[in-house]
This record gives sequence, structure tokens and C-alpha cells, in this order.
Amino acid sequence: MFIALEGIDGSGTTTQAKLLADWFAAKKLQVYATFEPTDGRVGRLIREYLSGKVDVPDVDRHFHALALLFAADRLDHLAREVEPRLKAGTHVISDRYLLSSIVYQSLHCDPAWINAINAEAPPPGLTVLIDLPAEIAMERLARRNLFEASEIYETLDQQEKLRERYLEAARSLSLGQQIVVVDGGQDPDLVLQKITAQVESRLKNLG
Repeated sequence: MFIALEGIDGSGTTTQAKLLADWFAAKKLQVYATFEPTDGRVGRLIREYLSGKVDVPDVDRHFHALALLFAADRLDHLAREVEPRLKAGTHVISDRYLLSSIVYQSLHCDPAWINAINAEAPPPGLTVLIDLPAEIAMERLARRNLFEASEIYETLDQQEKLRERYLEAARSLSLGQQIVVVDGGQDPDLVLQKITAQVESRLKNLG
């Protein structure tokens, strides 16, 4: 299975990706946990953009360049990490993937264009949207950012818009993806239980 965990910043995707990988390992199943943006060359440049370290005078060009970088990083990610492991029979869990681009980059770019530049990236077998009110997510981010610099999307207004876009995508089911929504405001172990219930039902279908 190829599983993507999605949600606004602070929703818990990174925590759940680790917990889910541990769950697979405990069942003696081969699993590989990864993330986007990656830690490759393009991914590192993306993180510079997100942190505001790249000075681009034209804001519109800035966001279009960022969207292209995400699409390039994703194809590299698929080629180097994801697809070889899936072909080898390993389950892959990604902390963010295609839906992140569709949601985040469409805040500033034409959604049709975002879909076009990501057309070569296949949808995962399962996308889990960890839903959380933006106010709670921002409180989590404020605690985290005592030690880390905040990123360009980490404002309440943008997080509220992003949450609605995520939920709209889940409701529409028009992206060719299987999307399930899980309440991210619960205890992490309860969130994991909801996720693994979805995963187990699909594993049974795989035989």
C-alpha cells in the first residue's frame, strides 16, 4: 500500500506517520516511512522557500516557482524512494504528498495548473486527512516555534483556508483518491486506531 497522511500544519501528520510505521513493523510487515518535501536537493530548496530565506521580489512568481519545485521534488521522490519500494513489496507511508500541493499551492496559483504540473504523480492507495481546527493547530505550532522558525503558511487566516480546502477535497472525492477524514483533536493513540482501522480493511482487500 501507498498511504499519504495529510492535514494543515500542526495537525499531527508527522507524529501519525511514525506511529503508523511502528504499527506496520509490529505486525512484521515491511514498511518505509518518508515525507515531502524530501531531504533531497530540491526538497532542501523548498524548505528555504517555506522558511522565507529565498528573497523573491515578485510574490506571484515566488509561489509559482514553489509549486514547480514541489512537483519536481515529488517526481524525484517517486522515482528514488516510493516506487522501487512498492515494487519490492514494501508498504510506503508518506507524511504529505499530492493532496498537499493541490491544497496549498492553489491558494496562490490556478488549481488547473497545479493539477497539470502534478499529472505524472499517481494518487496513493489511501489518503488520510487528519482534520483539526486551525486555532488548535496554531496553538501547537506556537509551542513548536519556540524552538523553530515559523513558515510562510503558518498564519491563522491561511490555515483556516487550507483546512476548508482539505475538507472540500475530501467531500468532492473528485481527485481520483481514496480520502478518509480522521479527527486529529483526539489523543494520538486514538487517532492511530482510527487510521489503522482504515488501513486494515484495505490490507484485507489486498489479500
